[in-house]
Amino acid sequence: MLTIIADSNIAHLYDYFNEQVLQQPVNVIAMAGRDIDASVLQEHQPDALLIRSVTQINAQLLANNDSIKFIGSATIGTDHIDQSYLSQRGIPFANAAGCSKHSVAQYVMTAILSLRPQYWSALNNQNQSSASGTAVKLGIIGLGNIGSTLAKYALDLGWQVLGYDPLLPPSALNNASFEQVLTQSDVISLHVPLTLPADSPYPTYNLIDQAALAKIPESTLIINSARGPVINEADLLQAFEDAKMNATKRQVVLDVFEHEPTVPAELLKQLTLATPHIAGYSLEGKLRGTQIIFEQFLKVFDLPFSAKNESNTASLMTQLLPDNPYHWQRLKQMPQKLAEYYDIEADDRLLRGCVNSISQAVVGADFDALRKNYKLRREWQFED
Repeated sequence: MLTIIADSNIAHLYDYFNEQVLQQPVNVIAMAGRDIDASVLQEHQPDALLIRSVTQINAQLLANNDSIKFIGSATIGTDHIDQSYLSQRGIPFANAAGCSKHSVAQYVMTAILSLRPQYWSALNNQNQSSASGTAVKLGIIGLGNIGSTLAKYALDLGWQVLGYDPLLPPSALNNASFEQVLTQSDVISLHVPLTLPADSPYPTYNLIDQAALAKIPESTLIINSARGPVINEADLLQAFEDAKMNATKRQVVLDVFEHEPTVPAELLKQLTLATPHIAGYSLEGKLRGTQIIFEQFLKVFDLPFSAKNESNTASLMTQLLPDNPYHWQRLKQMPQKLAEYYDIEADDRLLRGCVNSISQAVVGADFDALRKNYKLRREWQFED
């Protein structure tokens, strides 16, 4: 029998990992991701570990375990994974790269267009040259799966993209310096992994700090749906105060937080929109994440696949997805229906409503509960 320990937030976990689908006995033990620790592994001796973004995979977790033959993370990010250690141990690892690229891109577009609905008007000005100065300038820092997908939506609306990614060669999208993105953008959206100076020549830890914020015009909308520590929150709070001194107000949207899962009330009060790390929480994105690690699981354990007599894994996802009435092209024709596609302000109210009056913060348990109980939204169909 295969034993699997899994984060209970993995979508449709039991629809993929069950005896009928895998054609052999399997014991799936689901629990909160933050509760998966070395003692749990010692007790259950699992063959596989399936996680999302909150379980830290490192020597501290795995040093005394010899049973695990596969680790899968049903998320895009890998900063919670010590991949060097896994490689040393010879433990196969897979993440769900690209699984929520449309979910996060649509989150960002919703935030922008909810706060600045006048930006829809670019649809009527697509023939105007960028030299006229009327094009919306969207700065994108990080042009991987999500950043490049966001660019497609922006370009489809006739916006100008200022893209910066030092790890990629120059291109039509990777067309600006870090300084240009900071100083020339109407909106800046962050889509980078979390890296430290020891990890990369281009570390992203506290990338947006006091020096960077000083270069960003106070009229620029800043959105972070990547990793919380990419923005130095103490410096951001000071930037809010500086803006007040100038009789202005910065617009900042955060889905992730430097000290997550704790979110200080002091910070929430200053944010224009705040949501509990759910930018990628669409039904399609979560299902896609489960499917990707499921496919890798089958390869590692050399297992066949059977779902209603069909022999490909895509069929299972198709069966689990209900019809989708949401289409990007339709929304472009009826921008007033944006909140029907995704009501981002409702998610903002949910987070603000969880502030603990004693600690003056959203505490970890409440933040995690919002994510666990989140009603998954639908992705808007968009032709790649």
